[in-house]
Amino acid sequence: MNYVENLVKNYPVLAECKDDVQAAVDAIVKMYHDGGKILLCGNGGSAADSSHIAGELLKGFILKREPKGENREKLLSVPEIAPYASTLQDGLCAISLPDQCAVLSAFANDCAPEAVFAQLVYSMHRKGDVLLGMSTSGNSKNVVLAVAAAKAMGLCTIGLTGKSGGKLYELCDITIRVPEVETYRVQELHLPVYHAICAEVERLLFF
Repeated sequence: MNYVENLVKNYPVLAECKDDVQAAVDAIVKMYHDGGKILLCGNGGSAADSSHIAGELLKGFILKREPKGENREKLLSVPEIAPYASTLQDGLCAISLPDQCAVLSAFANDCAPEAVFAQLVYSMHRKGDVLLGMSTSGNSKNVVLAVAAAKAMGLCTIGLTGKSGGKLYELCDITIRVPEVETYRVQELHLPVYHAICAEVERLLFF
């Protein structure tokens, strides 16, 4: 099953986003093939979405992703973890920046609150990583600055926004603009979009 095709079938309103969703999938798959990781950020509901996406990538989502080959042998070689060799699941490295509450609060207090995500991008990035920034308006200052920092460091940037795309549409390499303007309606469409991305990435890497 191609989950991008299935997304459009189940949510015809998202047909106009299909090419951008597929572009995001392709960029993320390439990133993982090259040994990179994805950084995720957003505010409020989009912060929760950042955690949600990380959770789908760090363990099996639709597929079980049971360790195989060399990794399985390594697990079996250590008696304490060997009984769990078939329980553990291959993960895809993903970091939700809003979850880093200690450093976020420290940097916001000591330096510049609007640049908290930019600081984490700057600190955590490695060549070949991807940043996915979510903002229903596309104009959230801390997300915009995170994308700007990512671009400065040469990362691929993906925006997930509402209809206008806002500033993120100008900055991001790929912007998925769902056709809604009210915050809760935008977020309602973000969920099936990122589920489709996670499922298709998993299918392409593990099926």
